[in-house]
Amino acid sequence: MIELHDHKIKRLKMRSMRRGIKEMDLILSHFAQETLDQMTEEGLVNYDLLLAENDHDLYSWVTGAAAAPPEFAPLIAQIVAGLEVPRS
Repeated sequence: MIELHDHKIKRLKMRSMRRGIKEMDLILSHFAQETLDQMTEEGLVNYDLLLAENDHDLYSWVTGAAAAPPEFAPLIAQIVAGLEVPRS
């Protein structure tokens, strides 16, 4: 069964908000709200795969405590860039 594009985005946004640890709820729900509507189908598939990863691993990758696997490194960089606060 093929998932409709809008349904996929809605599902990914929900999975982004309901994580195992609160920090990842906040980080991923912000990213999902700001980014998923403009993502390509390939990007959405990769993000779906990222959401299957363990929250503690994701948090380590986002904070830079550990290097992200090569398949997720560009996406993690995009998530981190969305967290940066512009400096005045």
